[in-house]
Amino acid sequence: MIEVSGVNKTFVLGDSTVHALADINLRIEQGEYVSVMGPSGSGKSTLLNMLGLLDRPDNGRYSLNGVDTQTLDENERARLRREQIGFVFQSYHLIARLTARENVEMPLMLAGVPAKERHEAVAGILEKLGIAKRADHLPNQLSGGERQRVAIGRSIVMKPALLLADEPTGNLDSRSGAEVTQILENLNREGITLLIVTHDNSMGDRARRRIRMVDGAVATDKTFEHVA
Repeated sequence: MIEVSGVNKTFVLGDSTVHALADINLRIEQGEYVSVMGPSGSGKSTLLNMLGLLDRPDNGRYSLNGVDTQTLDENERARLRREQIGFVFQSYHLIARLTARENVEMPLMLAGVPAKERHEAVAGILEKLGIAKRADHLPNQLSGGERQRVAIGRSIVMKPALLLADEPTGNLDSRSGAEVTQILENLNREGITLLIVTHDNSMGDRARRRIRMVDGAVATDKTFEHVA
């Protein structure tokens, strides 16, 4: 599903050049559950942004489901991102003036999906995530865990093959964090490829495959038979 070969990314900060990604080579198969761990500045979020087509590498190759993303223009990248990739962020990124239902529905509206089909899809997702009774509430009327469930609903409403989560429990208490983790893992069991970026080893160690990054490079890449 994901093939990354010889990818590099540098940023210039003042007089310094930061090697955010250094010769990254990865292959991730459909349905895998992968965590990417490492200290701050190790390149975790830069890798996620590159895999999510939010940023381009300086060189190398990134193929998603057989599509060489380096050959795509920005419109083609946006379409592939919309159709294939879902995002879950630490800070939710919900639209404050829209209800939970409307936030989840937004990707379908942008894709031109008919209203009846949108409403049926969103109703099913809200029920699945246990927030159907909160559908007409605005984000500021929801708890952190509920907001993250809305964000997850929005991320999966287009039925992506790949779900990228950046510190998805970072702003949550332990109970809400455990509930969100369970939701993400259930989605993985249903076939979504799940990649979680985290500095929390207790969360990262739940994944069967664990990648540790240091100074922009993959330091270790291990697969475990038994997970939490």
